[in-house]
Amino acid sequence: MAAPGALAVLAAALLLAAASQAGKYSREANEGLAAGGAKRREAGEFRVVRLNQVWEKAQRLQLSAVKLAELHSDLKIQEKDELSWKKLKAEGLDEDGEKEAKLRRNLNVIMTKYGLNGKKDSQLVDTNYIKDGTETDTLDDPRLEKLWSKAKSSGKFSDEELDKLWREFKHHKEKIHEYNILLETVSRTEDIHKNVINPEENLVKEEILHNKHRELKDKLRSINQGFERLRKVSHQGYDATSEFEEPRVIDLWDMAKSANFTEKELESFREELKHFEAKIEKHHHYQKQLEISHQKLKHIEGTGDKDHLNRNKEKYAMLEEKTKELGYKVKKHLQDLSSRISQGLQHNEL
Repeated sequence: MAAPGALAVLAAALLLAAASQAGKYSREANEGLAAGGAKRREAGEFRVVRLNQVWEKAQRLQLSAVKLAELHSDLKIQEKDELSWKKLKAEGLDEDGEKEAKLRRNLNVIMTKYGLNGKKDSQLVDTNYIKDGTETDTLDDPRLEKLWSKAKSSGKFSDEELDKLWREFKHHKEKIHEYNILLETVSRTEDIHKNVINPEENLVKEEILHNKHRELKDKLRSINQGFERLRKVSHQGYDATSEFEEPRVIDLWDMAKSANFTEKELESFREELKHFEAKIEKHHHYQKQLEISHQKLKHIEGTGDKDHLNRNKEKYAMLEEKTKELGYKVKKHLQDLSSRISQGLQHNEL
């Protein structure tokens, strides 16, 4: 039988080994998160060739860390939709080509949003992460500029409320821009449609145009509702009982109240929007941390301290991966919620 002293030594050795192994696993988990991004970059970030081309172009343009993370999330959503479409096509379920046409429109919006379409001044404002210095930005719409000017000078808003209102204005500007991109796409399709001679092909084109016009109608309805809300808030100030603060959530809630939902369904949707808003706030937090980490990294690079630099590179890589992951979850959730509302609005029109 082992002596008590020997058992104590053995137990201490086992605890030390376990602690060392736990530290190793924790370190490996963190390093694995950062390494996961590096491995993907070697193999190609996305499973769709043209999305890799868009991603590589964005990196060459040296977009900010936050914008790159946002673009990555948008492209992951596009990748998911394109891979789903390939399965549908293989089963012969997109005969009219409407889903393929919508994918092309979506990619066009993404490329325009981040200034990747080769056109000058086409880049959309970033409403998901607003930095200081709103005075240097413009709203590109006289009605919006007038409302914003009145709101600023009204004395009805605290500094925090003005920041919140500015974010709503910028979000509205982005919606108008996206609507114009879609409108331009539809106009081009209609020009092609005029030249179609085959009657069967003509019917297919008419169905595609009908779906596009419905999408335009939904976007225009959202823009009109959004402007009315901005007009009301700018004149009256924020309602203390207002349930939501995030512009995208406010949009969804306004649209949901116009959709064909029962009282129970609407209440359930309201609760889901609360969870969605919390998810967006978490994403905002990581976006800010990523921006801070990026600035810190640039500063350390100039000091020549390699150990300090490597530690911060590891932290930056982890924040980058987490921001991308949360961005994807937010966009996927937004896509699902918007789809449910769209179905409810279409049911109203039947």
